[in-house]
Order: sequence, then C-alpha cells, then structure tokens
Amino acid sequence: MRAATVIPGRPDSAGLDELPDPEPAEDELLVAGLLVGVCGTDLDVLHHPGAGEPPAGRERMVLFHESFGRVVSAPPDSGFTAGDLVTGVVRRPDPVPCPSCARGRWDLCRNGRYTERGIRGLDGFGAQLWTVEPRFALKLDPALGELGVLTEPCSVIAKAWEQAEQLGRVIGNEPRVALVTGAGPIGLLATLLGVQRGLDVHVLERATDGPKPDLVRQLGATHHDSFDSVDSAHLDPDVVIECTGAGEVLFGALRRTARNAVMVLTGISGEAAHVTVPGGAVNDELVLENDLLVGSVNAAFHHYRQAAEALAAADHEWLRQLITRRVPLGRWTEALERRPDDVKVVVDLQG
Repeated sequence: MRAATVIPGRPDSAGLDELPDPEPAEDELLVAGLLVGVCGTDLDVLHHPGAGEPPAGRERMVLFHESFGRVVSAPPDSGFTAGDLVTGVVRRPDPVPCPSCARGRWDLCRNGRYTERGIRGLDGFGAQLWTVEPRFALKLDPALGELGVLTEPCSVIAKAWEQAEQLGRVIGNEPRVALVTGAGPIGLLATLLGVQRGLDVHVLERATDGPKPDLVRQLGATHHDSFDSVDSAHLDPDVVIECTGAGEVLFGALRRTARNAVMVLTGISGEAAHVTVPGGAVNDELVLENDLLVGSVNAAFHHYRQAAEALAAADHEWLRQLITRRVPLGRWTEALERRPDDVKVVVDLQG
C-alpha cells in the first residue's frame, strides 16, 4: 500500500512510501483509507522539532489524524461490518492510566503519557489501509458520505461548545449571542454548531472576499471584518469561541464580552508569537464581570458522536463547500501548500 510519511521536524522528508499492508489483530478493524483532512497540526509535525514523535524505534511515521474510511473486515460482535463508513479517534489513553484516562476522558490526560495517531508515538491515517480497535472507531451515517472526514475537527468544536455550556451554567450564563473568531474550518464548524443551538452568531474574519464570508452568511450568521464592525453592532457576546490563536484577537474579544461570559480558546499561537497584553484590563474584565476563560484541545469519544450528529443534521450542500481542494495521494505534499481560497483541504488516499 501507499502512505504519506514524514520524519517529524524535517520539512524535506515528506514523501510517498510503499509499505506492507497492515495485518489486523483479532480485535481490530481493517479499514480502507479514503480521505484525510489537512490541518495546522500536520504542518507543525512536519516543520517543528518536538511537535511530532514517530512510533518507538522508528524515524519515519505515517502522517495525518483527520480520517475517513470504509471497513474492509471486522471482528465478530464488534458492532462493525464490512462496508461501514468510519472515522478513527486520534488520541489513545496512557497505559497507567491517569484518573481522566481511566474514565474515558483521554482528552484531559493529566500525566501526559497519551499517544496520538499521526502526531505522537503512533502512525497516522494517511495510508491506503489502516487498522483500529473498535472502541476507537466511530460508525458514520452513510448519508454523510465523504463529509465524514470533517468529524474529527468538528469533535474539537463539539467539546468547546460543551465546555462553554457546562461552565456557563455555573455562572448563570444564558447565552443569546455568540462570537466566533476566525472562519477557517474550525471557526466555520463552530459557527454551524452555534447556529444549530439557536444563537445569534457573529463571526470575526478579516477576509472580505473568497468563500469564507459567504459561508458564514449562508448559515444565517453575521460576518465582521474588524473589531470596529463588532463594536458598531453592540454585540456583548455571552459566548466566544476563539479559533485563531492570535493574541490580539483573543484579548480584543475578551474585552468586548457581556457579563458572566464564557470564552473557549481552541487556537494555538506557537511559542514564537508575542503580543503586548493589557494585563490590568484583562484581569479586571475577568474578575469584575465574572467571565470564564478556558482552553480546549482534542476530544473524547462522546464528542466524536456529538460531531457526527451535528454534521448529519447540517445542510450537506453547505458542508461540501468547506472542502475547497482535493489532492491525490500521489501528490499529497501539495496539500500542505496554503492557497488564498483554501478552507478545508483533503487528500484522496485512493487517488
């Protein structure tokens, strides 16, 4: 089989390898990989030493963690049969396990000994065949078809919304208005889930042309290209889902929230990013207005279920517009090139 492989931290190492077909263990599914999604984490694994880790004893690893495939074979009584469409869970609990991993919340691992497909210690899903234990696979609605490749990024946002709602109940937050910062794939999916909750959703995205503003408007949300536009709308959002990782956006949004607001951070800034922080103003905002600020990464299995349900309930024509570029496996490194009109780029593993 063919696979997209890299040496973590070595941009010149990205290549297409011929690997032996995997032999599933008795308790594993064998899956034909159909699509993988490309995200910033994949670029980090390739470009930044320490961002990725190959399996023990290996230099190269199979890349990609956003998966979509079709079951080739499944163990009896596994709940899966040949032909099922599936996505694989990214993170695996640590072997100890810590208290969080022991209760199925490996997304909240406390001792850091978890592993992740295509990121840390495990091969990813960027291969024409892959194996997975049934408890780390989710069967998808056949009607979703290839849109199932959006399940993993949507699971991250499902978790972010769950945190916003759970924490909001603690401080009496009854959300009406939501602000999403950024209209990349994560931001657009955050917008979708906010609209599905019946909220008045506003999206801060500096792009004024290309597909992103139109995708926001198609959902019935409002597009803003600057904080001046946000201010003129007198929003006072009750919930902010921050999807850019840009410090100036984060602090700008925080200073414009309503009382008892919840802000969930899903973007990564990187160690090299620096921004002047208005520390006193931020402190006063959080303390005097009872605001909550929380970071969120990865997802537990139930968030994958929530994501799959949200995608199944969405307008599939709208979802198809998120996938703006499809690259065959034979030229998969082209998928790593950022282009102005990209939203979600996918790699066709059978192409």
